[in-house]
Amino acid sequence: MAQAVADAIDTKSHLLVQAGTGTGKSLAYLVPAVQHAVDTGIPAVVATATLALQAQIVDRDMPRLADAVAPLLGRRPTYALVKGRRNYLCAHKVEGGFPDDDADSLMSLGMVDQQASRLGAEVVRLREWAEVTESGDRDELVPGVSERAWRQVSVSAQECLGSRCPMVAECFVERSRAAAADVDVIVTNHSFMAIDAFEGRQMLPEHDVLVIDEGHELVDRVTSTITDEVTPGMIRAAAKRAGRQADASSTMEEAADLLESVLEPAPEGRLTGIPDSLAMALGRVRDTARTVQSELKPQQGEEVDAGRQVARAAVDEVFENACRILEERELDVVWLSRDPRRGPVLRVAPMSVAMLVRDKVFQERTVVLTSATLELGGSFDAVAGTIGLRGEGAPRWRGLDVGSPFDYPKQGIAYVAQHLPPPGRDGLATQTLDEIEALVRAAGGRTLGLFSSMRAAKEATEAMRERFADAEGEIAFLCQGEDQISTLVRQFARDPRVCLFGTLSLWQGVDVPGSSCQLVIIDRIPFPRPDDPLASARSQAIARMGGNGFMAVSATHAALRLAQGAGRLIRRSDDRGVVAFLDNRMMTARYAGFLQRSLPPFWPTSDRAMVLSALARLDEIADPPLPVAEPALRGLTGALAAAVGDTARGADAVAPVPADRPVAEAPPPPESSRTAVTHGHAWTEQEDEELRDGIELGLTLDELSESMELPTEVLAARLAGLGLEAGKGATLTFD
Repeated sequence: MAQAVADAIDTKSHLLVQAGTGTGKSLAYLVPAVQHAVDTGIPAVVATATLALQAQIVDRDMPRLADAVAPLLGRRPTYALVKGRRNYLCAHKVEGGFPDDDADSLMSLGMVDQQASRLGAEVVRLREWAEVTESGDRDELVPGVSERAWRQVSVSAQECLGSRCPMVAECFVERSRAAAADVDVIVTNHSFMAIDAFEGRQMLPEHDVLVIDEGHELVDRVTSTITDEVTPGMIRAAAKRAGRQADASSTMEEAADLLESVLEPAPEGRLTGIPDSLAMALGRVRDTARTVQSELKPQQGEEVDAGRQVARAAVDEVFENACRILEERELDVVWLSRDPRRGPVLRVAPMSVAMLVRDKVFQERTVVLTSATLELGGSFDAVAGTIGLRGEGAPRWRGLDVGSPFDYPKQGIAYVAQHLPPPGRDGLATQTLDEIEALVRAAGGRTLGLFSSMRAAKEATEAMRERFADAEGEIAFLCQGEDQISTLVRQFARDPRVCLFGTLSLWQGVDVPGSSCQLVIIDRIPFPRPDDPLASARSQAIARMGGNGFMAVSATHAALRLAQGAGRLIRRSDDRGVVAFLDNRMMTARYAGFLQRSLPPFWPTSDRAMVLSALARLDEIADPPLPVAEPALRGLTGALAAAVGDTARGADAVAPVPADRPVAEAPPPPESSRTAVTHGHAWTEQEDEELRDGIELGLTLDELSESMELPTEVLAARLAGLGLEAGKGATLTFD
């Protein structure tokens, strides 16, 4: 993989590379990225989807890599972590530089009282932390604080005063970005990278190499970044912030009332057109916001204060979002949903971001996209199409699967609880809860529960706490939302008798090797919700073009999630365990083979007694859990403060160059994970075995085509290569 990345950088071409969990993906792209940065003086950017991976790169991978290559380079490579403004303390706001225009605000000294409330205590803690932190990075604060409290000490990019701020010299964001300007590798997230590329804000330094890790998440993260919304509440909040600074602010409140009266009786779901009543209400919102914008605009030479800047940012957002919905752009999808706290929410998002990503991300730089799950059905085409790498005018790219270092059939079991009833919409069935209880008891805890909804995760957590009340102190249950994800994952990793249940955030980015995670439970196939407006719009568009919308959208979404979720189990070569699917459609549905082929090749079974026995044996012989690293203070670049303060390992320290510089031998050519390619389809050993099994069963060519979901000409060519003939005699075969 490292050689492929280096080749892509040298030839200025794009690379999609699938590498299984534990391959060392980050080192494989960081080594050539560092080499390129040192050779050219131009930094490389690494973007991830999850905070967990960002922390892994900055806290573990880059420090080790920097130590290893420093003797070869004559200096230690440098690196920095860059995030959006909302992730940092605002020094000006902490000092009271922004108005207390929110009734919930507790920043005024008279109201900050340890005994006032939990919120008050959190704000006091934030102010104390602000005195000692060097980075101002929210992730440094453990345990964390509520979003409501964090808003009291942070600002959005739109609210920031920028260079006009009286405390710009003390600004954590500006200092961290200045420190990052001269490093070799910059680590950020998908959303920050997308905003930098799409809006041209130049928040990242000029770069010609971009690595996108967790690449399977790119489309969803980019879509989320450019999704906008309008609610009556946000309009009223903007009007309130404008307050006495704009005479027309009261007209915005009236427009909010009108919009609310239109949205309240309207049904939830996608809007295929903007009804006249809604168009009129949104037009009123747009026009009143434009009037207030004019009043808030500072006169030439007038100094802009923080209160006016916050008001302008809020009104600008209302105006721009209302305009976008009214434009009814060709690829935009508009839908109405209801939030228990905020009421009706009108949202707008693009049906596809493919061309946007092609034009803004893949131009003028080399892009390496990597993940453990980029291939579906043996091809990169599905993922490539969603990011603009297919069709006329698509840039040149290469796809590579480097395989996995793990022996999945010997290390893990894929268990389908075939006896359970099909999942329903009315919560978890009693039989399903019984199955969870039996599996957890056999495993002695050590369980990561991945659920398709927060409701199901909470329901399972409460049910297990009741059922295990007799074993209090032996097996405990944590649920996502009870603390920060990173804190919960550390608790889970530290104690093998702790089980962690949750939803989307736990399906990926959770790295718990060792004996603390020997059972992964997946409650149901994670299809998009049937009423998901974006998924349904994409499915309908594909169907109109003659494609299979369900397989292209819903099944693909589920396959990616299942592969990521199942990948939580085996993180090292000595890990052992079970992935339990509590959804019998994994065996019975017509699309089951497609989903199964997206999973690591575990040993498959539906034998409940055997699985319970295996989990009990693993519990008996389990090693102690591996040590868990605790969070540490960070420096301005996001690097651990210990490394920053260590003059021997500081960014400017020059490592001694040995007289005989070690030079590694050329690596042997990697073993290909492909056995053949026919008509553009890359075959794996697993698929070959599946094909042989089908021949032994006497399946015809058409039956093989339906079973393996491959064209007959692809199958016929491979059969000829293997010397086999259809009719004369890889899905997982569950016993």
